[in-house]
Parts: sequence; C-alpha cells; structure tokens
Amino acid sequence: MTKKIWQSTVLFALGLLISSCGGGGGDGSGGIGFGGTGAAVNAGVSGAGQSDGTGIGGTSSSGAAAGVSAAAAAGGDDGSGVGSGGTGVSSASAAGIGSTDGLGSVILNGVRYNTDSAVFNLQDAPELQLGMSVKITGPVNGNFTAGTATTVESAADLRGAVSNIDLAGGTFSLLGTTVSTDGETVWADVSGLSGIAGGSTLQVWGLPAAPGVLRATRIAQVASGAAPIVVGTVQNLDKASSVFTVGALSVNYGNALFADGLDAATLANGTIVRVRGIVASAGALNATAIQSWYPLTQATGQTATLDGVVTNYAGLTSLKVLGVPIDAGTAQITGGPSSSIGNGVKLEVAGVFSGNVLRATKVKIRHTPGTGGPSSFALIGTVGAFTSTADFRVRGQPINASGQGVVFQNGTAANLGNGVRVTVTGSQVLNGVLLATTVVFN
Repeated sequence: MTKKIWQSTVLFALGLLISSCGGGGGDGSGGIGFGGTGAAVNAGVSGAGQSDGTGIGGTSSSGAAAGVSAAAAAGGDDGSGVGSGGTGVSSASAAGIGSTDGLGSVILNGVRYNTDSAVFNLQDAPELQLGMSVKITGPVNGNFTAGTATTVESAADLRGAVSNIDLAGGTFSLLGTTVSTDGETVWADVSGLSGIAGGSTLQVWGLPAAPGVLRATRIAQVASGAAPIVVGTVQNLDKASSVFTVGALSVNYGNALFADGLDAATLANGTIVRVRGIVASAGALNATAIQSWYPLTQATGQTATLDGVVTNYAGLTSLKVLGVPIDAGTAQITGGPSSSIGNGVKLEVAGVFSGNVLRATKVKIRHTPGTGGPSSFALIGTVGAFTSTADFRVRGQPINASGQGVVFQNGTAANLGNGVRVTVTGSQVLNGVLLATTVVFN
C-alpha cells in the first residue's frame, strides 16, 4: 500500500494509542477452516488446506528481519516514523495482541507498525477494520511507540444468534457467552445495542475476559445461517468424551482439526481457544476446527503488548490480561489512578516476559466499569469519496466531521477534499461512521 511520511510530532500531539488499517468487510461465513493469505516473508510456514475448505492454512512466523533496523531508523513511506526518536528496536520476537483502533499502517496498543513487508492473515473479513481483534508480530522500539510488522493476524471471535439483550447492562448472550460492551465498542452497522433485534445473527470481535465473558470491540450483523464461531476459556474438559465447555456452550471436539501447536493431548482447562463448527440439535457445538486464540510465546526476554480485560486480580503484582500473568508493580500507569485497577477493567499493557510473567513497564487504563475511560480511534491517509464534511472516507472508513466542537488543525473544514492528506481522530463509531473530534491536515 502507498503511504507518505507522517511526522511523529503529530502522533505525540494527538496522544495516539491506537491500532490498524482497513476498509469494508463481509461476514466471511463460507469457510470453517484456518486459512493463510499473502506471500511469505523469508521462511514462512505454508499450510495444507483441504478441498472442502476445512483445512488449516499457514502463516509466516519468521519475518523479514533483514533491513528492519534501517527501516526503523528511517521510517516507512507510510509515515509511520518507525524507530523515530533514536530508541532503536527491541526483540525481533515482539508481539502485540488487542483490538484495532485506527487505520493507516497498523497502530496497536500504542505501537505504530510499518506494514510494507508484513504478511496478512485475515479471516472472516477481507480487510482490517476498526475494532477487530488482532495479533501483530515484529520488532518494536524501546518505548513501545513504533515497530515493523512481519505478520498481522485477525479473525472473528463470535458468530451466532443473539439473545438475552440487556440494554441497561450493555450485554447480550451469544452461543452461551455473555458479551459486554463499553464506550470503545465499534457498532459496524447499527447505532448501538438498542438497534440489535433478538435472534439476529451477529459477528463479534472482542477480548476474552472471565470464563464465559467476552468484551466486544466490534459488532456487525451478518446473514443468518453463517457458520458459528466461539472464543473463550476451556472449562470442564473431559478428554474421555472429547467434550469441554466455553461459557454455557458444550463443545464436542472428537472430529476437530487443531492448529497453532494445540492438539487433543495438549488441550487443557484454562486455555483460550477459537472454535469453529456446526451447532447440533441439542444446542452443543460440534467443532470442526480449534486453534489457540492468538498464541503468545512467553519465553524470558519476549516483548509483548496486550489490550484486554483484567482477571484474577490479587494486586498490581499479580493479575491477568488475556490469560497472561502480569506484574505491574513498577509500571508507569496512565489513564487513571492505580487504585482503579481490578477485575473487569480494560488495560493496555507493555513489557517483557521473565519466568512466564509479563513484567509491565507501561500500563494504560482504557475502561473502568461504571466510569468509562479514554476512547480514541484514528485514521491516517488521504480523503476519498468526499461529499461534505459530514460524508467522506479515509482508508475506506466513513467519517463525519461536521459535529459541534470538531477541531481542525493546520487548516479548516473548507480545506477538506479528495486527495487531501489528514489524520482524523474520534471517540465513537456508530452505524459504521467514525464521529470525528479532530482533523489534522498533514
């Protein structure tokens, strides 16, 4: 993709702690297997799919290490400014997992990645979009602000018929999982939970929280009959019967294909998995494919950034995010007081593993139940499909910048038009439209 240089000063001025690139998408309901896309960089691992579409495709796990330092120093032509500030890059095995908060390169958990040489493995939608869960591998700089992506992976986390809609609580049920929403949930084609009809089929991207609970980061309506997907924590595992539960859903895995280093022997209670399958008449899910949910190497020295909901909280030195043990005892904490951190709080965490524990150096509080939290999405690119300040696109994302209080920098609303380079930020996506709060002319 073609991109121009975007100055790092703009990044810091806006305080962008956000992620991803994208456009329009479909429900991807046709396939139930794991497919890889894109050409491998260096020695990627290819996957042998089956003719019926149930095969497990591969992705490149070893990226283009050569040239990373040079790219990091100079910044990519997308303006990512990778490695700017002289901090250099850290471990080439760095990984980030979270939800996408922006378009233009890939910006995940405060790290803006150059994606020119990245291998994209996207399932259930043709392009990355705001709010999708994602995993990125590739080296990052020492202060977790810039990196070079070698792989970008994303897939839907839930797909099925909705029930038990609770408007007051902001929750609903889907395939035995309780789905919670917050101010950062992207509503792809409705104005909110009140626009969802009971029994309609939804495709949800989100972040696993407590067992049987998923925090939704993007919700889209899809055609009924789409093949079901469920993500969650394995519980009540019965290997003799090849059965476990995810929330209130029983999963039969006797005929399932496994991926990502997971198999029937290594499957264990507490593992977070993504399951694709067919709903049986008794309400159980007959699994056709099971994979680890964005598997993460926790070896000492591995660098990681995580965006997820706190569980197992026993203090700042002992908590979990996305099932990963975290020690945030000495971390720099922003977004609110450290006393507000506890179970159910959404955090953005960056650090280095030691003894299978992520020793956090940076923690940002993104959402505290009952009080909210900072919410920000960003789009970086050229204006297209311009009709008015209330109707234009950047990176394929519809934008409305006509609201009261929108701030324009380095120009005015009159300067908007096709081909103009901008950085747009906003705090809400309703009916698929980003409601802009700031427009910077680059």
